[in-house]
Amino acid sequence: MYGAILGDMIGAPYEFDRGDKTKDFILFNPKESIRYTDDTVMTLAIAKAIMQVGVDAGELPLKRGFVRCMQDLGRRYAQGEYGGRFAVWLRSPDPKPYGSYGNGSAMRVSAIGWAFESIERIREVARYSAEVTHDHPEGIKGAESVASAIYLARTGAGKAEIRDYVSENFGYDLSRTCDEIRPTYHHVESCQETVPQAFAAFFEGTGFEDVIRTAVSLGGDCDTLTAIAGSIAEAFYGVSEDFKKEAESRLDPELLGILKDFESAGFYSQKRTSIEADFRP
Repeated sequence: MYGAILGDMIGAPYEFDRGDKTKDFILFNPKESIRYTDDTVMTLAIAKAIMQVGVDAGELPLKRGFVRCMQDLGRRYAQGEYGGRFAVWLRSPDPKPYGSYGNGSAMRVSAIGWAFESIERIREVARYSAEVTHDHPEGIKGAESVASAIYLARTGAGKAEIRDYVSENFGYDLSRTCDEIRPTYHHVESCQETVPQAFAAFFEGTGFEDVIRTAVSLGGDCDTLTAIAGSIAEAFYGVSEDFKKEAESRLDPELLGILKDFESAGFYSQKRTSIEADFRP
């Protein structure tokens, strides 16, 4: 989950098209007060629910766990950063899904891509995590596609294989390059206009940091876009200890504890052993 959290932290200062659409920027600007946003909080909420409920739990216990942990952490962290309908959902005594196809379902899903041991199970649980809020087909597709890519990346698939799987199973057009996307791309918060762009940044990036820089350079809702791209890049390239320390230093103690507990639980035990360095989209 470090990749998603770092993507959120690094992309947040440039959200709402505040960047210069360049890869040349300071990764951790000391002048910026932003540490993390709602993207990180919801990512950790999903991880906490998995640890509480267990990987063998069925649909209803998992959904209840996701709702409980998202409401608990969401009511206490990153206040004022949630979208209008999700903010209402967070405080509802009887929360229901509301047909959203927003990119929140895709940005919070990275723990699922690490915690389960088959792509079928990962897609199933990713769907559960989306359906408690984002039950529109596009919202579900966003969550499933990102979790699937994380699983494929961490278990040794090359970028071409990942791209083919995502295209064939989820119908995204992944043919556009970042140079084609960048000039007209703007702030938009739907899965269908964020997830393919995040994949493009991942496919073109040559390492973890380069994926992050490429994603930020696209602009738009780039804390979420970069969180998605970073979550996949972590599974493919890994994250350096220096980057991990930067992420950890910006988290509140409770949130850091969830991240460290997830790591200690062994969910990061399956690491890829090779990198396909010569892929071109």
